[in-house]
Amino acid sequence: VQLQASGGGLVQAGGSLRLSCAASARTFSRYSMGWFRQAPGKEREFVAASKGNGGSTVYADSVKGRFTISRDNAKNTVYLQMNSLEPEDTAVYYCAADNRLITSSLHLEYQYDYWGQGTQVTVSS
Repeated sequence: VQLQASGGGLVQAGGSLRLSCAASARTFSRYSMGWFRQAPGKEREFVAASKGNGGSTVYADSVKGRFTISRDNAKNTVYLQMNSLEPEDTAVYYCAADNRLITSSLHLEYQYDYWGQGTQVTVSS
């Protein structure tokens, strides 16, 4: 599975961005899709995930109420709508995929087999 993330950029605090991640998977709807981010000097952290086969979505506490993950299975694409952005959201954002995850594992980076290349999000104060 190949993943291509896009949509990053420079935005002022309080602004919005929408990230996209296009996947090459033939059975995309079965894949759980996750977004992770890595800020300079920090470890990569979980942001949001959407379980495959119409399952649930989960979010990191730091983004709840501001970010929304969604997917268009017909387009093999997952989105991350980011609103009310803060300087602390500045990071490289990565999308990830796996077709074997259970809900309780969606936030675990090491559970994902496939990763995109990352897209930079910079939020200025």
